[in-house]
Amino acid sequence: MSWTEVVIEIAREHAEALSDALMEAGALSVSVEDADEGTDQEKPLFGEPGMEPTEAAWEHSRVVALTDVDADQAAIVAEAAAAIKLDKAPPFTTRAVADEDWVRLTQSQFAPIHIGKNIWVVPSWHEAPDPDGLILELDPGLAFGTGSHPTTRLCMEWLEAHPAPGKTVLDYGCGSGILAMVAKKMGAGDVAGVDIDPQAIESARDNAVRNNCEITWYLPDQLATAKPEHATGRFDTVVANILSSPLKLMAPMLAGRVAPGGALILSGVLARQAEEVAAAYAPFIKLGVWAEQDGWVALHGRMGSDIVPPARSTGE
Repeated sequence: MSWTEVVIEIAREHAEALSDALMEAGALSVSVEDADEGTDQEKPLFGEPGMEPTEAAWEHSRVVALTDVDADQAAIVAEAAAAIKLDKAPPFTTRAVADEDWVRLTQSQFAPIHIGKNIWVVPSWHEAPDPDGLILELDPGLAFGTGSHPTTRLCMEWLEAHPAPGKTVLDYGCGSGILAMVAKKMGAGDVAGVDIDPQAIESARDNAVRNNCEITWYLPDQLATAKPEHATGRFDTVVANILSSPLKLMAPMLAGRVAPGGALILSGVLARQAEEVAAAYAPFIKLGVWAEQDGWVALHGRMGSDIVPPARSTGE
């Protein structure tokens, strides 16, 4: 089976409404792209929890609708334009979408990822390049965290550089569970992971079983009623790879989870946000930049220390 994509370039104010109307008119799926992608006019569109963009569109947007190959694309566009009261149907182009083995095509896009000195994140359909490495079998899924994003890599590299055999670890905002699993495979003792998303908890639990990692997973309200050492206890290492706004809001809580002498590692922070995030934690723990990758940083500090730990040397 094959399909036809309808490509329409349109102003921001009409992009979202046109997308909905195209679906009502018979499109199988619709996406919105930056029509200036790849040019000097390309603009990023992103947000943080509580600060999401008001519209999922760009000033100069490209709406791409997938249709059956034998559908009347002109009629679909005309019906959608009329539904949102445009003066006339916008011009469009079409392009063929050939049938593919989508599973094999998708899998081909995900190769093993080498992180730090000895960590490999390996999809289940690949052999581990280094069987003697720290291997995490992890398939791309619904939860964030495959090791491809700089913030995840920074946290993984920190955990590898600071092994804590037998120590307790809390991964707050665990996503796929990848950071908790790295800590466990590095020899940590009692490890717990927390996320607000039930799907993430389910994914993390499945990943931990696949990787033979004994980890306890919680939604935030479950943590409050967990076993005492998790409900009210402090951890030797607390790692949180989230985003700067929630990290600042959670400063008292996260810092309060760090045991005396324990380490706090934060990522999901842009380099330009490092000072303001560190300032939010300053009443509780002194944080400094450990490392930076592609404009993202990892912050770290030790509870009870007045000295900010040094950044990773460029030789590492």
